[in-house]
Order: sequence, then C-alpha cells, then structure tokens
Amino acid sequence: MTTTTSKGIGLRSERGPVLAAIMLCTSLVALDSTIIATAVPSVVSDLGGFSQFPWLFSIYLLTQAVTVPIYGKLADVFGRKPVIFFGIGAFLLGSVLCGIAWSMPALIAFRAIQGIGAGAVQPISMTMVGDLYTVEERARVQGYLASVWGMSSVVGPTVGGLFSEYVSWRWIFFINLPLGAVAAWMLARRFKERVKRGSHRIDYAGAALLTGGSSLLILGLLEGGVAWDWNSAPSLLIFAAGLLMIVTFVLVERRAAEPVLPLWVFRRRTLTGGNLTSLGIGALTIGLTSFVPTYAQGVLGTGALVAGFALAALTVGWPLAATFSGRFYMRIGFRDTALIGMVVVVAGSVLTTLLGPHAMIWQVAAACFVVGVGLGLSASPTLVAVQSVVGWERRGVVTATNMFFRSIGSTVGAAVLGAIANATLSDRFAHPPADVAGRLPDSLDATSLVLKAQGAPQADSAAATFVRGALYDAVHHVFLALVVVAVLSVGVLLLMPRRTTELSFD
Repeated sequence: MTTTTSKGIGLRSERGPVLAAIMLCTSLVALDSTIIATAVPSVVSDLGGFSQFPWLFSIYLLTQAVTVPIYGKLADVFGRKPVIFFGIGAFLLGSVLCGIAWSMPALIAFRAIQGIGAGAVQPISMTMVGDLYTVEERARVQGYLASVWGMSSVVGPTVGGLFSEYVSWRWIFFINLPLGAVAAWMLARRFKERVKRGSHRIDYAGAALLTGGSSLLILGLLEGGVAWDWNSAPSLLIFAAGLLMIVTFVLVERRAAEPVLPLWVFRRRTLTGGNLTSLGIGALTIGLTSFVPTYAQGVLGTGALVAGFALAALTVGWPLAATFSGRFYMRIGFRDTALIGMVVVVAGSVLTTLLGPHAMIWQVAAACFVVGVGLGLSASPTLVAVQSVVGWERRGVVTATNMFFRSIGSTVGAAVLGAIANATLSDRFAHPPADVAGRLPDSLDATSLVLKAQGAPQADSAAATFVRGALYDAVHHVFLALVVVAVLSVGVLLLMPRRTTELSFD
C-alpha cells in the first residue's frame, strides 16, 4: 500500500494493478485513434458516405482535445476516480453505438461520444501517475504509457484490417467492451482516494466558451484547404468566431472564482515552457506517424507491414529513453534533460531530411529511433516538471493543460504539414513533364496511384514514377518543416528555469 497526502486529501492505492488498469484504458483510447484507418473501405462499402469518412478521425480528435482542460479541473474538484469512470463509461457507450451505427452520419456522431470519453481517460491517467509515483519514478512509468501509445499507432491499423477482413468492422468497437469493463473493475477494486469535500463553483461559462472556441479553431484547421479554401468565407467566419470566443473566455476566466483553465498556467515559466514544448512534441509525433508510412510505401515501395515496423522504431526509442530520463533529471534537472532530448530530436529530424528516394528501410527506422529517443528524453521531464511544481489540488489542471497543448500541437501539425504536402503535390502536378502530361489523375491521391503501380506491369510506369517523385518532394518538405519545429522547441525549452520548486499561489 502507498499513501499520499496533501492538504487534507488522502490517496491510497495498490499501484501495480492500478497501473495495469491505467495502461489498459490508455491502450483503448490510443487504439481507437488509429484502428479505424484500415477499416474505412469496409465501413464505406457498408454505410456509404465516402466523402464524409475523414470526419471519423476529425470528430474523435476534436471532442477529445476540447474536453481535456475541463476534465482536469473536475478531477481537482471531485477527485480522479469519478472523472475517469465517467470517461470510461462515455467511451464504452460510444463504442457500443459505433458498433450498431446504421449510417455514416450516425457513426460520426457516435465517434464524437467516444472522443468525449477519451478526453477524460488520457489526462486523468497521467494525473493519477503523478499522484501515485514519486518524481524519481514517474519517468519510468510514463515510459510505459508512452510505449502503449506508440505500439497502438502500429498495432491499431493492423488489428483494424484483420477485423474488417475476417470478421466485421463493427468488432473494432465491440472489442472495447470487455477490455474496458476489466479496466473499470480493477480501478474500482484497487484505486481508493479520499477527497476532502468543500463548496465549489463550477465555471460553466468558461467551460462553454473554451469548448466552443477551441472546437471552431480546430475545425477550421482540420477542414481548411480540404472542405473549403483557407481564404473562403466559411473559413474566415469560423476562425473569427473561434477567436472571439477565446478572447471572451480569457475575460471570463480573469473574474471566475474557480476558473476551468486558470490563467496562472500561462504566467509561470515552468508551466509555459513545458506546455509549449508539448505543443512541439504533438506536431513532431503526428508528422512522423502520418508521413513516414506514406514515404515508406509510396516512395520506397514497401508494404504496409514493413512501413509499420519502420515507424515502430520510434515507439521503441521513446519508452526506452523515458525510462532512463528519470536518472538524468534527478542529477541535472528537468530543463537540461529535456534540452538534451530535444537536441537529439533535431538530429533525428535532420536524418529524415537526408533520406533519399531510394533509401533503405533500415535508414528510415534508424532516423525514427533517434527521434523517439529524443522525444522520450523531452516529453517525460517536461510533464514531470509541470506536475512537480504544484500540489495535489492543482495537478489535474496542469496535467490536462499539458495534454491539451499536445493535442493542439497534433491538430495544428496535421493541418499545417498536410497543407505543405498538398501544396507541393499541387505544384508538381501543375508542371508535369511532357511524357506524362494528360495521364495524371485529377486528384492528389498520389499514394493510391503509386501503391497500385507496385508489381502491376499494366500500370502507367512513367506517370507512376513522376508521382512517386512528387510524393518524395512533398514528404521531404514535411521533414524539413519538422526540423524547424524541433529547433523552435529547443528555444521554448529555454523559458523553463534550470531548477524547479513548488510554486506559490498565495
């Protein structure tokens, strides 16, 4: 038994079973971010709505991201247990509804419910780790959680394809039920906390404004350049409305008795540096996980499985480095450990830019491994740093804010990097050589064309070669952008003080 007390609040738990339950919950949330990717053809053939299927990913990411800060505040007010139980319940309810969905709009709506539940599971899991484990132990444990996310990004699409091909895509969602039930049962039995009850005022106005403003801004980033042009009226209106709501949110939070996202998290150097670093980590992670498989399959001509193994090198390096980062930051501090890690990320990102159109797959894996090591040395110390400078009653807020910034980083990264890739492809397609002019597809679905050309003698090899080259240029530009993100992340880390102490809020 381990007991942690803070200002009248006691928490007692058997840590091993609780950690297992947390990892199981985390794996479900992480898997459902990617598992549906390879099931899309089966879903569309069954429900229709091909033009709407990108929303299966966007709505999950959107509802997950915007609810994270709210759950963090609620966890500090009511305790971790009721909030994570609500998250598990909402996630499983959404899973059941997704499994019985009768149309694409219905499936999209039910994915939103899943995202609402996932928004609670991820930050509260990290917060519980901060409660249960000492500063020295947290890096090792967060390495375990990072490995769950990493392996899920590789395993998810494979499992989704297997279910779709041999059983039914609906089992992608039904399989969550027994696993989620086991996790909830373990938490109910093993995780016990005593929260000192008091009178609290819920910041409903702030929660509504934050959710609405963030939703509109993320919606604009996700759909800009896809559903509508960036400079079109819908895009400008969405961004203007989102910014207006965020400005109003800031004004409301300055006067709220118990703000859902207190503004002091943006005025402390440790918190600001840690959160901005998470923003960069989110962009770097989504960039690699999105474009490394595209590069491996579309440019190098590997299969999906080999591309997944190359990306898996990232998920090996991350948890390994996170496990050892605890030894470093106890000696040299959080900031310097994270700085070393981010410099390694810069080196790994530079290696990705050196990958040519005929690189070996092991070279791709090596670059991913180096980046993974750097991220493991950066992500864990920054998260532990923001948790260590506040007490129990504020740990949920700072952890959720850190996770919120990582989600925003992934969202913005996906939009910006996707725009870079599409702009490059559009430019190449607009100026094709004479021997392939008129024989290119109308859309920018270059990956599909190249993959279909693999091993197909009847394919237009000249056009496929041109598209493969255009795709290489697009991915290369994305990798260059990741170098810029990594360098900027080194800069924001300098905002953090070298030594951290618990902050005073009196």
